[in-house]
Amino acid sequence: MTTTGRQEQHLERGIGLGGATALAMTDMIGVGPFITVPLIVAAAGGPQAMLGWIAGAVLALCDGLVWAELGAAMPRAGGSYHYLGQIYGPQRLGRLVSFLFIWQLTFSAPLSIASGCIGLADHLAYIFPSLENHAWGSLALPLHGRLQVSGATLVAVLTCALAVLLLYRRISRVSRISQAMLVGVIATIAWVIFAGVTHFRAALAFDFPPHAFALGRPFVLGMGAALLVATYDFWGYYNVCFLGEEVREPERNIPRAMVLSIVLVAAFYLVMNTSILGVMPWRELVARAGGEMRLHVVPDMMQQLYGRAAGVIASLLIAWTAFASVFALLAGYSRIPYAAAQDGNYFRPFGKLHAKGHFPHVSLLALGGVAALFCFLRLSEVIGALVVIRILMQFLLQALGVIVLRVRRPDMPRPFRMWLYPLPALVAIAGFLYVAFGRPDFQREVRYAAVLFVAGVAIYMARAWPRREWPFGKSEVRS
Repeated sequence: MTTTGRQEQHLERGIGLGGATALAMTDMIGVGPFITVPLIVAAAGGPQAMLGWIAGAVLALCDGLVWAELGAAMPRAGGSYHYLGQIYGPQRLGRLVSFLFIWQLTFSAPLSIASGCIGLADHLAYIFPSLENHAWGSLALPLHGRLQVSGATLVAVLTCALAVLLLYRRISRVSRISQAMLVGVIATIAWVIFAGVTHFRAALAFDFPPHAFALGRPFVLGMGAALLVATYDFWGYYNVCFLGEEVREPERNIPRAMVLSIVLVAAFYLVMNTSILGVMPWRELVARAGGEMRLHVVPDMMQQLYGRAAGVIASLLIAWTAFASVFALLAGYSRIPYAAAQDGNYFRPFGKLHAKGHFPHVSLLALGGVAALFCFLRLSEVIGALVVIRILMQFLLQALGVIVLRVRRPDMPRPFRMWLYPLPALVAIAGFLYVAFGRPDFQREVRYAAVLFVAGVAIYMARAWPRREWPFGKSEVRS
């Protein structure tokens, strides 16, 4: 693209600190924390699962400081795409690494978005059981078999379409919508906390099984599995970095929004989950972990405490929270293919901006369309795959990269410098390795990542050869 062309279209800096924090928090607090309580308790084997949430908060904060330093130094659309390219050399290995980031995102981003849509539909099915009880038809998928299509499937697809419709506008208006959604998200968590605290029974919350804290293989593996789920629940704090080119005063607002959102959400999670454990026996939560009943833990708790109407209201509020997360995810992820296309490292149409709204409409529509297709899949087993794939193909490379960049480019302007450098980055690396490999049966998810890696490298090489890009030539880098 010519210099003139780049001057004619540009993203609008319409997100302030409030909007950036709201987008990060609504991304973090999706449907996950409301449906994964049984999973993390079952993984840890009792109320000691709280250690998993605490460790998840520490890991999120340490990794958040990595994102904060990189985001303030390189506030551009696409976030990690630019960070990885600059860290490992935009005309060398960084070209491949940044492509692999986009490649894995092709799978992980739509699945994350679709999981929120399906979670929303599942909670509406608590109110309208017929959405799931009656299959409308079936869909044949290669290598997967036939999937039953129900009313809940249609609701999930329509949820995705509504999010795309609301995002199809200027970023300043999107920022205001996200702040309005955050009000509903906080109200949901506040009510759950209030209900749990006012009916809290310490005997339930701290009913530890024998040898709950005995250091050994079961404890280490159990905490690894619990930390994986906690990591999934905390992810989203980095969303503002994908929108870096649309944030006002990014050198200040990106680090502030990052740290503020992590601290607030960590406090919400710890209090909310402790209050749930003080109302519902942990053995009942473990029994739910293997079935669909885990989806309705909070509505069932509210019905138990206040009656059926309270369960219905709780389902509606969680559906609101899930939609807010889908909205924030689509907003952030849609900027990444746009950034890669602008750099010549992805399909050219994704680099187009809407003529009036100055937002990447092609990328938004494409990502929303793929996510809608993924709404037809069963996502009960994708959490582990999503987390491990992104850890191995993005987060580890980035946490290590912030140290590499300090060594390679010590004079690079850094408006925000990581506190206690390099300790947070080292803790993040150790934590991510523990999540990836410190669990029972970790090999399955690692194999998924390996297949994606090999396929991504093959596709990159096939594309780079005729274009004479690295390693077959010198890549042209657009600034």
